[in-house]
Amino acid sequence: MTTSEQFNPAEWVIDHNDRTALSIRIKGDRLFCEQSPYQTVEVFDTCDRGKMLTIDRMVMCTEADEASYHEMLVHVPMLTDFKIKDVLVIGAGDGGTIRELVRYQNIETITMVEIDEVVVRAAKQFLPTISSAFDHPKLKLLIDDGIKFVKEAADHAYDLIIIDSSDPVGPSEGLFTKSFYQDVYRCLRPGGLITVQSESPSFNPKAFVELNQCLKQVFGNDQVHCYLVFIPMYPSGMWSLTYCSKQGAHPLKNFQRDRAITFAQEQNLTYYNADIHQAAFCLPTYIQKMLNEA
Repeated sequence: MTTSEQFNPAEWVIDHNDRTALSIRIKGDRLFCEQSPYQTVEVFDTCDRGKMLTIDRMVMCTEADEASYHEMLVHVPMLTDFKIKDVLVIGAGDGGTIRELVRYQNIETITMVEIDEVVVRAAKQFLPTISSAFDHPKLKLLIDDGIKFVKEAADHAYDLIIIDSSDPVGPSEGLFTKSFYQDVYRCLRPGGLITVQSESPSFNPKAFVELNQCLKQVFGNDQVHCYLVFIPMYPSGMWSLTYCSKQGAHPLKNFQRDRAITFAQEQNLTYYNADIHQAAFCLPTYIQKMLNEA
């Protein structure tokens, strides 16, 4: 058969914008599909990436490479500042961020606010290796609007806030606004940190640049640091995360390298290590220009 004859659109999930697409071949029937009040949540079994969670047919995670995203989102701040005790997580319905956070004994409380209980339910049922920490005693899980929660939260309540959102459409759109991050800033204790899913410089350059501008307006230019992670099942393969501090620890100058080496080995991490922590902040020239010229 030719390549075109082998291709059956019914057997593929295609994540795309109006310029670029990523196709992932699936096997068997769809494992889960439910239309929530906010979005369509689905789980598929792929041919070589394990089970995959999608929202409105955008890939959220696959079993094969979710660790790179979740490990970099959590361990970069946690291994920069060892004083973190109270953590707020917005989004993160698959549970991977929580799984990484509960590795730390110094964390005392984790509050997770996810707007869509369907995502949590699908992850619990079909992605047990990712959602394994949902019953952890340090976790308080709230099915609620994260934007509303942050707006109503007390001042100086958290040491670390993680924004683990989907793309800036639907219920996640408000997580990419200046007013939201002004509330996030207020909720942080002095010296507090945030990490943010900040889109792909190649797949969604407009959102990438605009979010970086927004964060600099709220936190200040010197307190915002973009870094990269490579995730094969995200369109373009290269994704960005952003580290911001409220006049707190610098992700490289204050990096606890020896602690990170020991931690990554003891925890048997898949992607994160001390070298990748430092290298992730070395941005290609074209990305530096995107951020500096905007």
